[in-house]
Amino acid sequence: MRRKKILVINPNSTETVTEGLRESLDAFADEADIECCTLPDGPFGIESDDDIEVVKPLIVDRFEQSPEYDAYVIACYSDQALEECRRRFDQPVFGIQQSAIETAARGGRRFGVLALSDESIKRHIKRILALGFSDQHAGELALDITVDEAANDPDTLEKVIKQGRCLIEQQGAESLVLGCAGMAALRRSAEQAQAAVKLAIETG
Repeated sequence: MRRKKILVINPNSTETVTEGLRESLDAFADEADIECCTLPDGPFGIESDDDIEVVKPLIVDRFEQSPEYDAYVIACYSDQALEECRRRFDQPVFGIQQSAIETAARGGRRFGVLALSDESIKRHIKRILALGFSDQHAGELALDITVDEAANDPDTLEKVIKQGRCLIEQQGAESLVLGCAGMAALRRSAEQAQAAVKLAIETG
């Protein structure tokens, strides 16, 4: 049986984020051929609505240039261009936000999200409502960091642990979602990226 080829795209131009994804997805090396790529023309970090709009056509173009893959993963927690890509391409397309939420909420679990900022939380809540998981959403806490700090600042891990404990102990979260692909470097397996890739492997 032919091994699946999966393209994981980091829509920003920060190569350290992509490196963190590569390291975290090594767990699937025996199951599929996974390539992680950076968008060199994307913003340094995707932290605003303007950043999201800028990268949408870049994501579509990158996938159009890569028809040889069996599935695509958009490795940004905004899931930008996800619906458009699903309409345009025959291959399955996964976004890490939707995949992470669906995985975290399995079995009726209440989940909490660790977000970059308060601005990010506003976008996340709208998306969670649209996906139909509001009843299982225990809450979100901001780390007050940038994408660059998520990927490169050693102090970020301590913030993740502190805020994660608050979500579990004070807001009743039974599972946690890291709300930025830049946090992949904080643990051996990035939960949200792994959730998307696992679905990509199992589909079809």
